[in-house]
Amino acid sequence: MIEDDYLYKKGGVAGFGSRLKAIFGSGKFWTRSLAVIVLIAVIYYPAGMALVHRIDDNPDFVGNYKGGSHAVNTAAGLIDREVNQNRWTANDPFFLPSSALDNMPNFQTGIVYALSRFAIELSDQIGRTRGSSQVDPDLDDAAGLLKFRGDKWVFDPSVSLLPGVTSEQQYRQAIRSLESYNARLLNGEAVFERRADNLQETLNRFANDLGSASALIDDKVENPSIFDRTADDVFYATKGRLYAYSLILRDLGTDFEQIINERQIAPAWAEMIGSLQAAAALDPMVVVNGSADGIVFPNHLAGLGFYLLRARTQMREISSILQR
Repeated sequence: MIEDDYLYKKGGVAGFGSRLKAIFGSGKFWTRSLAVIVLIAVIYYPAGMALVHRIDDNPDFVGNYKGGSHAVNTAAGLIDREVNQNRWTANDPFFLPSSALDNMPNFQTGIVYALSRFAIELSDQIGRTRGSSQVDPDLDDAAGLLKFRGDKWVFDPSVSLLPGVTSEQQYRQAIRSLESYNARLLNGEAVFERRADNLQETLNRFANDLGSASALIDDKVENPSIFDRTADDVFYATKGRLYAYSLILRDLGTDFEQIINERQIAPAWAEMIGSLQAAAALDPMVVVNGSADGIVFPNHLAGLGFYLLRARTQMREISSILQR
């Protein structure tokens, strides 16, 4: 047969094996393979990282306001920006260049963490009548969805070999829940209690959260090292948290404008927002966890911590005024 004749002329199975040996035993093959690997490492990952990387700390960001609460609108818009426009990177798999990023993922998860705290305050306090009425279903959903871990990809072998729910899917649903709440609020079908005690309690909760963030920074500052590989993780996660709070509190100032004017705390409110924005604006080329009084190797975490503590103190002062 022709097929048998072909195998006979080419040496059959033995001939095929010899050809494989010639290919894989050739130094030229391994040289080319190494060149391809180096090309991927030198071009694919760095170029891809540079294209995706973006720390979007625009202090003037606003969502597409259509009515309802300004702060809720900004929260939904901020999630949309990070998930759908800038690309969510915290759960990217190893074969994507963005998986090698760490500053952007930490910044994004810091943002979502702050927004999850805000969603909890909405469902527990602001979105209920005197805290005794039924929890708003949209706010309750949003609060739960934003607690979802940001590093969950479609496949998670530690849980199941089958495709699962990704972080982006949960966060997109949170956007829909927040937008649904705001639409119902505009139509008079939802509650947004603009009371001084609600604003005070929200500030207290945010201040407590900043206290936990300052503890992480304090631990780093007390153990300085210019070779600290996690200092930038703490820096950008905290920066993202402070950035989100600066936007949410800025717009809560609009939502609670009457209360703020009645209590004559508008200047103090503006100073608090300024401290948060100053923290969010810090953008060192390389985050260094040097000594607190270092000149050549400064401590960028200490600088971030200064603005954080100043904003926290201002929150406490405003809260004290609201309590009177």
